[in-house]
Amino acid sequence: MKKVSTDKAPAAIGPYSQGVISGNLFFTSGQIPLSPESGEIIGSDIKEQTLQVMKNMAGLLESQNVSFDNVIKTTCFLADMGDFAAFNEVYAEYFTGKPARSCVAVKTLPKGVLCEVEAIVEMNS
Repeated sequence: MKKVSTDKAPAAIGPYSQGVISGNLFFTSGQIPLSPESGEIIGSDIKEQTLQVMKNMAGLLESQNVSFDNVIKTTCFLADMGDFAAFNEVYAEYFTGKPARSCVAVKTLPKGVLCEVEAIVEMNS
C-alpha cells in the first residue's frame, strides 16, 4: 500500500492520508471545498463548493497521472438533498464517463461545508 500526498489538493485535516494506492486501485479520501494553499473554505453555495471539490479531485488525480476518465466509482455526500440538481450540474462537467456512484444526504460535513466527494480510481497499467 502506498500513501498519496500532494500539494495539488488540500492537506488532510485529520489522521488520514489524501489517498491510498493498493494494487491497481487509487482510493481518494473525501474532498471538500478547501483551498489547497490556505485551507480555507471556497464558495458559499453548492455550485461554487462543488467546483472547488472538483478542482481538488483533479489535483489528486493529476498527482498520480490519471484523470476523471479513470474513476470507476464515486461516493458523494450532500448536506442538503435539495442541492442535488445543482450539484449534478457541476459534477457532470467533470465525470463525463459516468462512473458508478452513490449520493447521500448527511446531517453535517466537516467544517460545515455543503458537499464532499470520494473516488475509487483505476490506475493506468
